Amino acid sequence: MTTINTRNTRFRWVRLAAAAGLTLGTAFSAWALTPLDSDREPDRIEWWQVSSKLGASPKAKAGTKVGGVAKTLTNEYWRLLGEGYAKGGKAAGVSVDLQAAQSEGDQLGQLAIAENMLTKGYSVLLVSPQSDANLQPAMDAAAKSKVPVVNVNDAVIPLAEHYVGNVQRDNGVRAARWFIQNKASGGKVAVIEGMAGVYAAVQRTEGFKSTIGKESGKFKVVASVPGNWDRQLSYDAATNILQQHPDLVGFYCNNDTMALGVIEAVKAAGRLKQVAVIGTDGIGDAYKSILAGELTGTVDSFPVLTGEVALDVALRLLAGQNLPRVVATPQALITKENYNRYKGTEEAQRKALIEDGSKAAK
Repeated sequence: MTTINTRNTRFRWVRLAAAAGLTLGTAFSAWALTPLDSDREPDRIEWWQVSSKLGASPKAKAGTKVGGVAKTLTNEYWRLLGEGYAKGGKAAGVSVDLQAAQSEGDQLGQLAIAENMLTKGYSVLLVSPQSDANLQPAMDAAAKSKVPVVNVNDAVIPLAEHYVGNVQRDNGVRAARWFIQNKASGGKVAVIEGMAGVYAAVQRTEGFKSTIGKESGKFKVVASVPGNWDRQLSYDAATNILQQHPDLVGFYCNNDTMALGVIEAVKAAGRLKQVAVIGTDGIGDAYKSILAGELTGTVDSFPVLTGEVALDVALRLLAGQNLPRVVATPQALITKENYNRYKGTEEAQRKALIEDGSKAAK
């Protein structure tokens, strides 16, 4: 990881913090946190190691209120993340309030929700920002009020003190390796990206392109275009790409909503048997498509489990525990062939994911 350590950069961050209304002490505290690169941050712990290393989740104080600020509830992934918050809150006996912007492009609306929660006495906020910058004013206000904030997937706030989420780059890496292993002859592939500039979209795309380029010389990325997390835009983009490259062998999509639009374009072109489509997130409609033999697979980031982990992290912060800056949550590329390993009972799923994590840690 590249560490920013020049004097000019230090002063720039302090000036930015001061301009946002932070005290000099808070500004230097912010500087102590180098801009967060959640995929490569060395101060991290895996989700399954938290209890063994830090002990059982502490009992929440009476009256604890947790505020969740989602990107939008029009995307099933964020609804499932909210289910995880609610599930964790119920187990801990705390109140959880989930709110979201009207759409994934309503950055000011999302900021207003977060700022409003800070005026209403929430004990801790779990935020999933629409961009890397749109919730920074709320983060600054929370710091002044000493309200802990956890950045939960997928856009990354550079000065976030606590982050819960998966390794975004690894989503693309896993998809690329599926193509390398399952399309041995190689060929032309395309990427449907998320919103331009958002950390998760950048990392997922880079992970796919660099892996398929470095680990195989048989593939060529012939197109990489934004789908802005939107199904219709992705359908249109895929339709154009298929017309330009009728011999395409596959798509990697930065989320499942876009992948479902792409698979409709593939079907319309009569290329379902020839073109593989890998999505990201693990939403219900993606699994319906996989089991129906249409969508090839999805890199599931287990949003319900991620929500539970984030809620646990929030309670630990409120109890005064010192946690690593990043708590990494699980992911797995799931196809029709390995579906049963990951989508059985909750206990079986956790067991499989812990086995995966333990194997990767060796």
